[in-house]
Amino acid sequence: MTDATGSASIPLEQAEKIRVFSHDLSNALEIIIQTSYLIGLLPLDENGRQWRQMLDQGVQQAAKINRDLRDYVHKNS
Repeated sequence: MTDATGSASIPLEQAEKIRVFSHDLSNALEIIIQTSYLIGLLPLDENGRQWRQMLDQGVQQAAKINRDLRDYVHKNS
């Protein structure tokens, strides 16, 4: 399947399934983001702060990848 520009597009059924997965992933990431925030409110030693920062960076990266995936599916379906 191709779009008006001749680029391959994602079939509707597959795009809808990817959107569901992306939505579910967003929900899971939100739990992790909120938990990381709450852990950040606790008094942590230096190691604990570093582990929390690593967790926060990883989840922010995963959230960006998920947004990029949703944008790609939106533009290509």
